[in-house]
Amino acid sequence: MPHPPLPTRAEDVPAAFAERFNGGDPEAVRELYEERAAFVPESGTPVHGIAAITEANRPFLAIGLPISVRPRHVHVSGDIALLIVDWEIEGVVGSTATDVARRGADGCWRYVIDSPFGAAGAAPAGDGQARLA
Repeated sequence: MPHPPLPTRAEDVPAAFAERFNGGDPEAVRELYEERAAFVPESGTPVHGIAAITEANRPFLAIGLPISVRPRHVHVSGDIALLIVDWEIEGVVGSTATDVARRGADGCWRYVIDSPFGAAGAAPAGDGQARLA
């Protein structure tokens, strides 16, 4: 099954991530990252490269619930964008991401840095009882 198209506008990156995440296909999510991208999990210790990012995203996908995203700010300068995005995995975990995306030679935007918890740790969503392990 073909994956949804990659975003061609910086402001569409969060929605593209949500669509791919909610499809449950790790490969579809993986395509949204540059080869040498960084992912900053809840621990705050970044991981680098597609294989490590795929592993870091695995616990989020394993929750099996949809993610919702609400971009707060999208700042674009040429081929670089800063994305500040509120997100929540349906009552389980949520936070405000601070992400950097870049437009590639193909015109598509991909994450260079994905920091789903931004400067703060994870905030339990909903009733506050569950956190990402």
